Amino acid sequence: MLGPRAASLTRTSLSRTASVSLRRGVASRAAVPLSCSQKLVFPKQIQGVSVVPERYLQISSVCKSEVVVVEGPAFAESISEGDIRWNKQVGDFVKEDEVVAEIETDKTSVECPAPQSGTIVELLVADGSKVTAKQKLYKLQPGEGGGSAAPAAPKAEAKNASSEAPKPAAPKQEAPKAAAPSAPPAQNKGSIPSSLPKTAPPPSAPMSSTPVSSIPVQRVRVPDGVQPDHAITGSRDEVRVKMNRMRQRIAQRLKDAQNTYAMLTTFNEVDMSNIIEMRTRYQKDFQKKHNVKLGLMSPFLRAAAYALQEMPVVNAVIDQDEIVYRHFVDISVAVATPKGLLVPVLRNVESMDYAQVELELAALGEKAKNNKLAVEDMEGGTFTISNGGVFGSVFGTPIINPPQSAILGMHGVFDKPVAINGKVEIRPIMKIALTYDHRLIDGREGVTFLRKIKNAVEDPRTILMNL
Repeated sequence: MLGPRAASLTRTSLSRTASVSLRRGVASRAAVPLSCSQKLVFPKQIQGVSVVPERYLQISSVCKSEVVVVEGPAFAESISEGDIRWNKQVGDFVKEDEVVAEIETDKTSVECPAPQSGTIVELLVADGSKVTAKQKLYKLQPGEGGGSAAPAAPKAEAKNASSEAPKPAAPKQEAPKAAAPSAPPAQNKGSIPSSLPKTAPPPSAPMSSTPVSSIPVQRVRVPDGVQPDHAITGSRDEVRVKMNRMRQRIAQRLKDAQNTYAMLTTFNEVDMSNIIEMRTRYQKDFQKKHNVKLGLMSPFLRAAAYALQEMPVVNAVIDQDEIVYRHFVDISVAVATPKGLLVPVLRNVESMDYAQVELELAALGEKAKNNKLAVEDMEGGTFTISNGGVFGSVFGTPIINPPQSAILGMHGVFDKPVAINGKVEIRPIMKIALTYDHRLIDGREGVTFLRKIKNAVEDPRTILMNL
């Protein structure tokens, strides 16, 4: 047992030792990592005596400015990896929640926002590399003042670029030198007339019969992250660009659909007179009440949901040796984006009205426009509608979106002469197409289903009266 004075001296000695050790640990943090909240342990520590004074447990300025290693986001269960595209570079200052990079998966793009304000110190993965969920991506130096160093990097690069700019001009000055030596040998040989026909044929000679396909083509591979120029200028070269993950996934799914399904397409025409008249009459009131325009998609979505309820087999799908019938209608709507075709899903369309459909379409469209669609927004559809009419399509056969069993293709509305009660009238007509899996859906069911959609669009009262 220690006496009171001995215990007091021991506490003082231990406190001084802890203070010195902690300060040295902070000064040499690169060699010995030390957490600011971690207490030091001494071999002869006395039970009940605090080794580290309370004031040293506070986070110092050194710890507050510690470099942070930022990890990537978590992916959905169906996604294992993606390709990263950096929006910022080393030395750039970023604010909290500012997008530093995007990870492009085979279904969507996932943004990587900065967890706090600071300066990017190091990128741990190269642009275009494959990354997995929660992988360490970059190092960030926290602090609001770190942004002052960011503008210096572009200036330094600009100076280097300006100093290196004259270098590409060197071959232009050397070109005349390479051509100059060729003249003296021709003059020294003395037999100029005999050499002219071999090197310079008459201008009136016929053009070469060499096929264009045999002319050498200069192939250029564009580095990742560089936007290529796709303009056709007539030059004999070509550019190769790496296919992004979304395009690869689209290609794979479409080929799988072609190899798996027994696809058959049936067609019909829809008289759009009543829908156009309804939109014209109620557009202002509809927009005033719901703050969204009444488009052409909502009548077709509601008509499709009505027809799917009437014919559940079109809403079903084959799973190995079983048929899976879904008791809900989730309709995928094809949306074209610069990165590829996306198919966000409207859930439980069977319980929606026109206003709810338009509001949901507007919300999904805004997400797609701002690249905010999540994987969950595009999973689980039971039927798909593709509207090629917005691009002026007249006719076409859509391809099934796996693992669904059918897809409806909408096309443009054009005035055409039609026979009405024995008279020829000009009506706005839209051609529609239904591609379905003939393994599950018979021809009679496919044709009947498409006619139900046609009748429900031409006269929406059939839905209200459940006819």
